[in-house]
Amino acid sequence: MNKTREIVVVDSRPEWAQEFRDIAGLLQQALGDLALRIDHIGSTSVPGLAAKDVIDVQVTVGDLTSELEAAFKQAGYVRRAELTYDHRPPTATGSEHEWQKQYYQPAAPAHRTHVHVRQAGSANGRYALLFRDYLRTHSLAAAAYAQVKQALAHHGPTDWDLYYDVKDPVCDIIMAGAEDWAAASHWRTEYYS
Repeated sequence: MNKTREIVVVDSRPEWAQEFRDIAGLLQQALGDLALRIDHIGSTSVPGLAAKDVIDVQVTVGDLTSELEAAFKQAGYVRRAELTYDHRPPTATGSEHEWQKQYYQPAAPAHRTHVHVRQAGSANGRYALLFRDYLRTHSLAAAAYAQVKQALAHHGPTDWDLYYDVKDPVCDIIMAGAEDWAAASHWRTEYYS
């Protein structure tokens, strides 16, 4: 009998920051110079934000090469080859290639970790970092975002399609404010300015 995995949004845990550092250290060892940077992204990277208990990691690389898979395998991760693109916002311009990625998860049962590998300078890599930084500095937006995720988990506890069909456009709305904030504050981060 197949059991559908439940969507569970939990209160923020201070341990998430250390869990990310541990994961990043192991990935850096395995990837070496392939990783230009390793960032904690997603809701667990925003202190105080309720989230699914999953550490999202962004690995920025120069190229989405085939040698990445061997390095991740050495680190104990397997590639989910069916996940090759991120959600593309309706206002996105530029090439579809800007939203391409590789996606990895631990091969053995471990703390749930999602590793998104994105190319330096890509729109999807910038999106993840700007979204994180905006929520870290705008508590009202972060609280509203948490409320949306909690409501989705409550009303459709196993409906992952609903969760992402609503969450992705909400993120795009938040990003409209994030883009204004980025322009006004001269936000930039290496590889994504």
